[in-house]
Amino acid sequence: MKTLTALTIVLLAVLTGCQSESPETAEMTPLVFVSFVGNDVQLARVGNLTASIREFAGRYAEAPIWVYGPAELLARDTAALNRLNALGVEVKTIAVPDETAWYFGSGMVMAAAKAEIEASGVARVVVLMGSDTIVLDEPSEFDLADGVNLGYRPVMHKNINPLMSEPLSPYWLRAYEILGVKEASFFPMVTPADSDTIRPYFNAGCIAVRPEIGLFGKWAESHKLLCADSAIRAMCEQEILRRIFTFQVALTGTILNNGSRSEMAGISDQYNYPIFFKEMYGAKRDFHDINGIVTMRYEHFFDNPIPGWETTLQGPPDKIAWLKKQCVGDQAPDS
Repeated sequence: MKTLTALTIVLLAVLTGCQSESPETAEMTPLVFVSFVGNDVQLARVGNLTASIREFAGRYAEAPIWVYGPAELLARDTAALNRLNALGVEVKTIAVPDETAWYFGSGMVMAAAKAEIEASGVARVVVLMGSDTIVLDEPSEFDLADGVNLGYRPVMHKNINPLMSEPLSPYWLRAYEILGVKEASFFPMVTPADSDTIRPYFNAGCIAVRPEIGLFGKWAESHKLLCADSAIRAMCEQEILRRIFTFQVALTGTILNNGSRSEMAGISDQYNYPIFFKEMYGAKRDFHDINGIVTMRYEHFFDNPIPGWETTLQGPPDKIAWLKKQCVGDQAPDS
């Protein structure tokens, strides 16, 4: 009887071990948060992002945070860098190749690609966020479900992207020709600001990716291809918005070329919520209510906030007070 009991215990242990995570997976952190800073303004803003993670991110509050930027920016002894160090942030340097430096967003592309490599075997998911992001609650949707390799948000509004009912412009046609994107991969997205149904266009400032799929590395390759094309360059010289958002066009083409829809998950509207977007850029709806919001974006709003904004914004009083304390006046560069 004792022998049977011992055998039963051994069998149960074996079966339990088979069903549990591998030691490597168990040791990995669920998320690593990543952002890029290219100047003093972004460096000050990312301090607010990292402070908000430590304050409000719940079970992810102590997750690794990696901030990438140019060596010359990160080599100085400033209050902004001291703040990041105090928050346990790893500050890492990144170089932007000369052939892509003319285009806005090139630093974010390179930071994402480098973070993806460095996160391999360290984190299950890399979360890339714009430096103007604030985390207000536990971001559990970034912790991707089994079988999902990408969590995404659409762009805020139509911008340079066509509606689903409109043809592609020469700029988009050329970009997709270079990248080999097929129309069969298109699917509709709805913009948060205006509820416009657009062709797929992914927001680079709020995206979660499993590092093992290599998506961010492929994004860097796609971006380099677009930047090297003379026709794309000429069209970007004619319209600055194309120059600003070519990096996001490269991301969209990369996603459409890699993986199936079943491997993608749209992240809910409680993420990347664009406060006061109507006041800054125009929108069909107001963004004045942070009740239930998990992450928000503020763009340049706190550079010169409208008087009484804190009474216009609805939500938990403690979080509004936190925003007022942390964000107002945070863009002043260090001397």
